[in-house]
Amino acid sequence: MTTRAEAIKLLEESGCTPNVIEHCKEVASLAVEIAEKIKAAGRDVDLELVEAGALLHDSGRCRTHEIAHAVEGFRLATGKGIEPEVAEIIKRHIGAGISKEEAKELGLPEDDYFPRRLEEKIVAHADNLVKGTNRITIQERLELMRKKNVSEHVIQRVKKLAEEVERLSS
Repeated sequence: MTTRAEAIKLLEESGCTPNVIEHCKEVASLAVEIAEKIKAAGRDVDLELVEAGALLHDSGRCRTHEIAHAVEGFRLATGKGIEPEVAEIIKRHIGAGISKEEAKELGLPEDDYFPRRLEEKIVAHADNLVKGTNRITIQERLELMRKKNVSEHVIQRVKKLAEEVERLSS
């Protein structure tokens, strides 16, 4: 599995800015905390996979800050020989996922971007709870989305993911 040091080195070598790297570190810290709670509740979760995926989730921001950063990060990771499970976390981390139809509308390759594996869901949820390097509540994230006029069905999808992940840790 890609180590923390290897992931950070990849972010640096790819040209990610220091603020993106610090964001990735904070998301990874929170994602691992969430994963540890879920593991303590008796669920099987791969902590190393969560950390590697969370550290690299925004690696595509070295190429674009648009929504396509998930696809760019996936391409970068696969090109660098990163484990397929980590690359899938990168691809599926946006909000609470994107449908094939939404991807097409957004100009992304027509694919299903919903987080499926537990580790993918944890990273997507943790990313929703970090703005820059600051942790925020799910209510604050939903309010930020409403201020950006994100459609209500997408907001509800993020809320549902949060509820699912939180339920697993109790």
